[in-house]
Amino acid sequence: MNSASRFTSFLKLVEGPQTLGKGPKFWSGFALVLLAACAYPMLADSYDVGNNVYFFNWLFMAMGLSLIWGYGGSLSFGQTAFFGIAGYSYGVLTINLGDTYGLTLISLLLAVGISALAAAVLGYFLFFGRISGVFLGIVTLSVTLVLERFMAQTAGPDWAIGKARLNGFNGMGAMPSLTVPWPGGSIVLYPDVTLYYVTLGLLALCYMGLRILVNSRFGNVIVAIRENPLRAEMLGYDVRKYQLGTFVIGSALAGLSGVLYTSWGNYITPASMGMTAASLPIVWVAVGGRTDLTTTLIGSFAVLIVFQSLTIYGSQYALVVMGFLLVVTVLIAPRGVVSALIEPFFRRKSKSEGDL
Repeated sequence: MNSASRFTSFLKLVEGPQTLGKGPKFWSGFALVLLAACAYPMLADSYDVGNNVYFFNWLFMAMGLSLIWGYGGSLSFGQTAFFGIAGYSYGVLTINLGDTYGLTLISLLLAVGISALAAAVLGYFLFFGRISGVFLGIVTLSVTLVLERFMAQTAGPDWAIGKARLNGFNGMGAMPSLTVPWPGGSIVLYPDVTLYYVTLGLLALCYMGLRILVNSRFGNVIVAIRENPLRAEMLGYDVRKYQLGTFVIGSALAGLSGVLYTSWGNYITPASMGMTAASLPIVWVAVGGRTDLTTTLIGSFAVLIVFQSLTIYGSQYALVVMGFLLVVTVLIAPRGVVSALIEPFFRRKSKSEGDL
């Protein structure tokens, strides 16, 4: 296969039918947004830049939920459970192993792998047990709340793994930040400009990787399962395996969010797996538009900014607004507010291109 054919095949994957956006105008806009994000640290204080990495950390979880719920059709409240599993795993591993010789990067991979393994075990019983619909949401929420309650009671010196104290509801702290080995001295990714660029690069790679995944044969099958699982099964696809694969990938992305958040703040608490934390990703993804990665990213980022801005005046106000947003979305724009705003533009564009 020559380079032109390879490029055409790649273009079909990133601009396939399961994602909005194609052509020079879309990718020019994407490049401008990325350039603006890259230029932001040059125009802002490094302290503010480091704090704003917080918003990027959660977007991996949002994209994972979009894959599980929006593309796969399985509503899961378990994203924060896998977020917590990976975050605590990273803390335990790094406190015991240290931050030299790139061990924090190995800990990152192991922590994400542990969350993916936990998702595989839970998902096996869910999907091979034919649990679906509202019952899937109930089971995943129950697992999340049980995990949160368990971690909240791990106070005291008896609850330790090696040198790592779990600390119960007070949370685990003092784990090292991500550290990259480098000639002349390791680079410690404190919450500043360097961590910002690393997280932004990871976010762009995950976004492009997921676009390729959902437009591949695998993505087409999971969308077919979402639309009509019985028909997909009659066509010879093992629905359970595809649902399990989607669940594991989406949960691993939630685990990546957990590791990045924990290494960013050097802290994690059981509250990150509580009822409120479990429901918020549902709001982000629903408001953006769960059936498309681009609208999920835009909507989640916007809602996160609104939520954090409102918490200045009190968390209760932020939660009331989040509930209001979800009700409005369900009643007026069930496919998502962002999707409702931009999908007509893409449809008009596609129609005009077809007329040419």
